[in-house]
Amino acid sequence: MNTMDSKQLMSNALGTVPRFESADEAETWLANQGIKYVLAQFVDIHGVAKAKSVPAAHLKSILTAGAGFAGFAIWGVGIEPNGPDFMAVGDLSTLSPMPWQSGLARIACDGHVDGEPWTYDSRVTLRKQVARMTERGWTLFTGLEPEFSLLRRSATGQLEPCDPSDTLAKPCYDYKGLSRTRVFLERLTEAMREVGIDVYQIDHEDANGQFEINYTYTDCLKSCDHYVFFKMAASEIANELGMICSFMAKPFANRPGNGMHMHMSIGDGKSNLFSDKSDPKGMGLSKLGYQFTSGLLAHAPALAALCNPTVNSYKRLVVGRSLTGATWAPAYISYGDNNRSTMVRMPGERIELRLPDGSCNPYLATAAVIAAGLDGIDRELPLGPPANENLYEWTPAKLKEHGIGVLPQNLEQALDALEADHLICEALGPVAQEFLKLKRMEWLEYMRHVSDWELKSYLEFF
Repeated sequence: MNTMDSKQLMSNALGTVPRFESADEAETWLANQGIKYVLAQFVDIHGVAKAKSVPAAHLKSILTAGAGFAGFAIWGVGIEPNGPDFMAVGDLSTLSPMPWQSGLARIACDGHVDGEPWTYDSRVTLRKQVARMTERGWTLFTGLEPEFSLLRRSATGQLEPCDPSDTLAKPCYDYKGLSRTRVFLERLTEAMREVGIDVYQIDHEDANGQFEINYTYTDCLKSCDHYVFFKMAASEIANELGMICSFMAKPFANRPGNGMHMHMSIGDGKSNLFSDKSDPKGMGLSKLGYQFTSGLLAHAPALAALCNPTVNSYKRLVVGRSLTGATWAPAYISYGDNNRSTMVRMPGERIELRLPDGSCNPYLATAAVIAAGLDGIDRELPLGPPANENLYEWTPAKLKEHGIGVLPQNLEQALDALEADHLICEALGPVAQEFLKLKRMEWLEYMRHVSDWELKSYLEFF
């Protein structure tokens, strides 16, 4: 929900980090910046940042052999206790300071095993799908929109918005809510901008304690790196201020959840291939853009598992209304013009996938999106008419009449859809089976859990 004037919000200069031609050049720069340690950072299958702190003098070892990890200690990298080490090999183009922690830098890494890129590693998985785009002379550009909840624990241990006055029934864009959390928001924004990530809009979202910070789009691999960096910064700055920054999909049952909307376009180095001002549908989208969209819709149930990978995610993707009037999350496999009740929105010369939430692994979600979109292009999948009405108000009969399906309504349904989608599983490689195994265990644990609701409902009922 982006309508704010960024010039009124941000005035600090955008910093830059040099492009390094060699490790020697990078080491000199680190010394000049007073940076003593470098985090060799990657993500596990859940998209959670993992790292080792390495003295800056050993940067070259991160770039060659990599920082070593016991693979079995990491979720989802397919290594048993008797297996080889998981080596995190740094990508020099990602080296940047961590402004919220003086003297520390981060470098994003690809997982390697026995000297080769490791197919279970999320970033390696995305690289393979990016290579498919590169073969066609294309680049997928993405702009990710992280929503998050800024919370604290009350004296009784209950989670609540960090600002006790943030109680409006419809708080979206509220000035007071924005102003009273400005210390956190400005520190986070300035940290991002200091390393060249151009934040241009900040707003209070539609749930109490919920915010969104928008930063400029870039190629999809770099976007994922930026998203992980953003979450690292947000969590630590919040912690320093006595807050909790949560990317959980649905922290409060009666309020909208945290999405991670993905804006997309494809470029060929000269132009935006999704742009067509003569589009007869009036949405400014090219035939290629519509075909990419058709692939997303065709594989939507499987994409849900990767874009919405937790039990909690499906309390966001619900059919129905929210206390504020809308959940702002998709429930239906659909697309439309500037329609925020659809799964895919077309705001002009790009597409916005509204499916992902803040708990997704951005590398795996983006890899699956590429595979689905390319399938739509390669098979020239047809796309029906757009839905340009409020789908939250449509009856099941009307949805069926228009051929609009419902997204999976729980994690098990989404996992079943992913397992049945051989194209997406093949594109992800062995990490797909590892993901399915771990997430089915998660679902089983959830189904065995006895909740407070059950105790309140049944303990003395009978």
